[in-house]
Amino acid sequence: MKLFPMLGVAVLALAATPAVAQGDEADRAGDIQFKVLGTYVAPDGAITDINVNLPGLPASLQTEANDNVTPTVAIEWFVTNNISIETIAGMTQHDVDTVAGLPAGAELVSDAKLIPATVTAKYHFDLGGAKPYVGAGPALFLWVGDDPGAATLPLGVTETNLSNELGLALQAGIDVPIGDKGFGLSLDVKRYFIDTTARWFVGNTLAIETEHKLDPWLISAGVAYRF
Repeated sequence: MKLFPMLGVAVLALAATPAVAQGDEADRAGDIQFKVLGTYVAPDGAITDINVNLPGLPASLQTEANDNVTPTVAIEWFVTNNISIETIAGMTQHDVDTVAGLPAGAELVSDAKLIPATVTAKYHFDLGGAKPYVGAGPALFLWVGDDPGAATLPLGVTETNLSNELGLALQAGIDVPIGDKGFGLSLDVKRYFIDTTARWFVGNTLAIETEHKLDPWLISAGVAYRF
């Protein structure tokens, strides 16, 4: 991804931002931090297995999911000075299109809406004003809506379903306080390891079933307030 050199520059810029300690940084236990972020979501979407194939689609069929940008919020509770628990809230929307086996760009899934319910445990490092952190935790991908793609309608497809799945999220980022009133800037990167099963139905008949690797990157930047 071309974003990673840009992320490196952003991290260095945040770390170099002049900052004033937010109150007593030696005693953050019990603090709550609220973040409002813009998040770039970059999933994979590749097919790993074809389980059901009644229409006889090519075995070389391959897909990808489009990237998206969406607002998210994060709420974080500091258990100790350096350990916190964080959860995020947001929704992202994606289409799944072909890249091989059929004409490129054939839409198989339309407007798939995903809630990436995530809870991570984070460890924060004290580096003066800047507060880098790493984290990990479980993630539940909840699909709350999807439609058959335009390319599936001629096959008689009437319904599409993407399975909810449990997976793992790894996280790294940096918080930089601005002034002494609890405000700050935040940059966060998450990598998820999670799959989904896609099913296409013709009436009540399961016509196509495929396994997909999602494994998205979520790259977020925004503002924070700690109290």
